[in-house]
This record gives sequence, C-alpha cells and structure tokens, in this order.
Amino acid sequence: MKKLLCALSLAAVLPALAQAETVYMAGDSTMAIKDVKDYPETGWGVPFQVFFDDSVTVDNRAKNGRSTRTFIEEGRWQSIVDALQPGDYVIIQFGHNDEVKKKVDRYTTPEQYQANLVRFVRETRAHGAHPLLMTPVTRRYFDNDGKIEHTHPYTPLVREVAKQEKVTLIDMDEVTRAYFQQLGDRESALRFNHIPPGEHPNYPVGVRDDTHFNHLGAREVAQLALRELKKIHHPLADQVRHPDPKHLALKY
Repeated sequence: MKKLLCALSLAAVLPALAQAETVYMAGDSTMAIKDVKDYPETGWGVPFQVFFDDSVTVDNRAKNGRSTRTFIEEGRWQSIVDALQPGDYVIIQFGHNDEVKKKVDRYTTPEQYQANLVRFVRETRAHGAHPLLMTPVTRRYFDNDGKIEHTHPYTPLVREVAKQEKVTLIDMDEVTRAYFQQLGDRESALRFNHIPPGEHPNYPVGVRDDTHFNHLGAREVAQLALRELKKIHHPLADQVRHPDPKHLALKY
C-alpha cells in the first residue's frame, strides 16, 4: 500500500517538475522576430531565446511598430495573459512607438503609457507570473560632440512605474547607450542595419537605420540583457545553457 501511495505521489509531482517556465517577450521591433523581407534586421529577442537551458521556453510576442496601446488593441497582450502560468516571466519593453507624436496610429500619451505598463505588471502578477520592465534600447544618434543623444523621453516614465509597482527594472536605454558610446561612431555603426546600395536584395537602394540592429548588434544587446540579469541575481540567470564539456576542448 505504501509503495502504491508513493507511486501516486510521484505521478502527481513529476508533471509539475517537467513543465518548463515560459518567458514571454512583449515589445516592439527592436525586440521582435523579423520577416525574411526585413533581414538582416534582427530584434534582440531572437538571440536571447537561445541562451537558456531546457527548463525555460522563450516565447517572443514582440511585433514591429507596436506601442503599448496597439499591443493591447490588437489583442496581443491578452494572448499573453491567457497563456500565463504561475512561475512564468514577462519581459516588457516599449517606448519607441509610444513616444512619437507624429505616428498618430500608435502614439500613446505619457499618462496612458504609464497606465498600460501598470496594467501589464498587475495582470502578470495576478496570474502568479513575474513581470520584468525594461526601458527602450537606445537609438544610435551621435551629436556634434561625439556623444549619443538621449532620444527616449519615456524612459523616466518606465523608471517611475518600476518604483511605484516595486517591479524589477533593467535600464536598457542607459546600458545600450553606454555600450555603443564606448564603441564609438564607426564601430557602433557595424551593429545597426546599415547597408550600401546594391548589396542586399531586401534593400536595393541601401539603408542607414540607426534604430534597428543587424545580427551582430542584436546578439550583443541580448548579451547585455543577460549580463544585467546576472548583475541583479535574477532567477533566469541561473537557467542559462551550459556548454557541453566535450565542446570546450580544442582539437588540433
């Protein structure tokens, strides 16, 4: 009888142990998975999702051109809420589209922006999941003195919400600006979607985009995000993928 009860107890526990935590990513084009027509433009959420071991599943729901308002209006936020399980994480990073008044189809007032972030945080917690706020990643605009300009008026609003709601914050605006500033104008340009005319079929007339990353830039920004998670001893930092020891030894 004792053996039967033990077996039944294990059967009840094992499914819970086997269930992987899911990290949902809610954001805009700087984080999103791209269509083939946009390559080599790459959101930093793409390389980020391969950093973790099998105990974590990364579900990147970020989408080009979305603000907090349109992410809600299109049902994208609700799709995350409906899928949330206790113990999941939600990384929330918006601002590029919310803060631009001329983009009337997606602009969000400062008050509504903060209200939307508060909604994201509270609804995440209501489902037993863990929110993580991020400020928007920097744009690469150097001024005449060789300094990267502060172009995100909504960054302080994210900080205020994080303080008010007592939620974990990673200040990616500050982190990425410092990183690209250190690289300088020439080297940082190699991390963004800069392509001369005639070199890529997706951009026949070329492109000089100082907002969106290429593959290299996206990977380095993802590494910066992981570095910050490690700095604050976030639980996800303990679940990164460890290399196979066999691959660590070089063979000649």
